[in-house]
Amino acid sequence: MFIEQGIKSENKFWKYILGSILIIFASFAGQLPLLIALLYETFVNGKPYPTSNESIMRFFEPNLTLLLILISFVFIMIGIILVVRYLHNQTMLSVTTSRTKIDWRRVGFSFSIWSIFTVVSTLSFYFSNPADFVFNFKPVPFAILALIGIVLIPVQTSSEEYIFRGYLMQGFANLAKNKWFPLLMTSIIFGGMHIFNPEVSKIGYIVLVYYIGTGLLLGVITLMDEGMELALGFHAANNLVGALLITSDWSAFQTHSIFKDISDPSAGVDVILPVVIIYPILLFIFSKKYKWTDWQEKLSGKIY
Repeated sequence: MFIEQGIKSENKFWKYILGSILIIFASFAGQLPLLIALLYETFVNGKPYPTSNESIMRFFEPNLTLLLILISFVFIMIGIILVVRYLHNQTMLSVTTSRTKIDWRRVGFSFSIWSIFTVVSTLSFYFSNPADFVFNFKPVPFAILALIGIVLIPVQTSSEEYIFRGYLMQGFANLAKNKWFPLLMTSIIFGGMHIFNPEVSKIGYIVLVYYIGTGLLLGVITLMDEGMELALGFHAANNLVGALLITSDWSAFQTHSIFKDISDPSAGVDVILPVVIIYPILLFIFSKKYKWTDWQEKLSGKIY
């Protein structure tokens, strides 16, 4: 069983607290390239130093900003690997899946189905409300965006999945000796980590329903499928295809995407619809394809 693979007598919860601190330090180290670039522009080229996250996002050319931000996740991934291997004496496979090897077909299926949904829903919004969008496509900047995104966005999304659906899921299982508590805690923390995203200040805290709901979806499919493969594919598709398709002045990523949303942000159907309708449909598709059973035990059962 996937979540039980981290349950060891020597794997005390304090190790997960220490490991999380070490991963945070890795994140800080990964932000040094961005800091160095900011200081260079400030002291060498005389630009005023940005005083907010929003001004930092607009300080450099969008592709350069995206590259500098995503580099930090390379450091985070290295930190996760080192913490899992040397602090917990586990393999990366053990925090990825209960299978003997990673099932890349599962990753591909999840990536494909969510990519299709993202493309179809974006085009539907575009054609139904064309005044809310501008065509933003520029071949060369988009090609550079695609290269950066294809290489580094899966690193970003995978590092988040390894932290929440892998490392912390097993960590909270060590603490609580059940499955509902890790599912709930990782979903809340995952959603809470997005509280500083610019769309929260624009739309309001109601958008956290979407983020926590997404964390809950990813936790459920991880527990039901006994591995992170479906979550890895979903998260990569969500961020990569989203970054390539659409951007806005108030989104977390400013990109040279195909479309730009110029509408006034509001907590509307795009916040609530995925959580209450789309995600349950996705769960139904996964459950039928992979023949999931015994939902209550897998999502809330005790660990002995």
